[in-house]
Amino acid sequence: MLNFFTWLGSIVGVLLIGFIGYVAYRYWYHMGQLPKPEFRHLDTKKPMPADWSHDEVTITWIGHSTILINMFGTKILTDPVLGEKLGIKLAGVHFGPKRFTPPALDFAEIGEVDIILLSHAHLDHVDLPTLQKIANRSTHVITAYQTSKLFKHMPFGSYEEMQPGEAVTTKEGVTVTAIPVRHWGNRFPWNHEYGYNGYMIEKNGVRILYPGDTAYISMENLPKQFGPIDLVFMPIGAYKPDAYQAAHCTPEQAWQMFKETEAKWLVPIHWNTFVLSREPVDEPFERLLAAAGDEGDRIVVEKQGETFSIPVQ
Repeated sequence: MLNFFTWLGSIVGVLLIGFIGYVAYRYWYHMGQLPKPEFRHLDTKKPMPADWSHDEVTITWIGHSTILINMFGTKILTDPVLGEKLGIKLAGVHFGPKRFTPPALDFAEIGEVDIILLSHAHLDHVDLPTLQKIANRSTHVITAYQTSKLFKHMPFGSYEEMQPGEAVTTKEGVTVTAIPVRHWGNRFPWNHEYGYNGYMIEKNGVRILYPGDTAYISMENLPKQFGPIDLVFMPIGAYKPDAYQAAHCTPEQAWQMFKETEAKWLVPIHWNTFVLSREPVDEPFERLLAAAGDEGDRIVVEKQGETFSIPVQ
């Protein structure tokens, strides 16, 4: 009997080692297919959020999907990721990409925020070290279904989960509505219950759309449902190989969705920060400009750290 269990244990051990070897091979093969850009320093003027007027709406793109919004005095931060690396560490080895552009603002420069919006639990959108550092009792977190368990031990003032179709108005008078997008929410393969949202953000008649991550999905109903939309943040990267387009739109599809919203201005995000896919790192913006054609002036932010204020009548 002992020999049988010894034999069985050996078989299981060989299978486990083989599985680990296969996973490692697939990971390193994938990494070998990715572009390898040199680190890029930002050449834009440093944003100065402390100087922004509370009588208008001002935004800056910090990097990836992290945007700081001052909406008539309410500070909103989307999917904050300020660390140097994404991913996980196993047995002292880090698995995941490094930034090749720095965040346009650090923690001190961002300061306390009123609202954090988390679209979904992927590692490049819910970065636990960043959330831990930015957690504050004055901050309310709005997140997707079943994802608050990731950070509920952190010292935030309050948090709530939302599903598409639900809306909430915060104490600052900001109305946030969760909208459906075409993506997926798993943080790891077994997190099938995690939700994923886009958000419509409204205050004093100004509307901003933050879709998080999405493949192409018709947005023609949004202006009918909410009224005129002023600004859209649209993801434009992570679409190669083509299989990725089941969850991430191409730049041309991003422009099409922007046009469907009938919004005035577009800020492209989810590019030029981490290498997550195989397209050249500058290609997303080049293709977006080509898709925009003569309307390229409606793209109001190109680089991290650029600032735009929505004209308020």
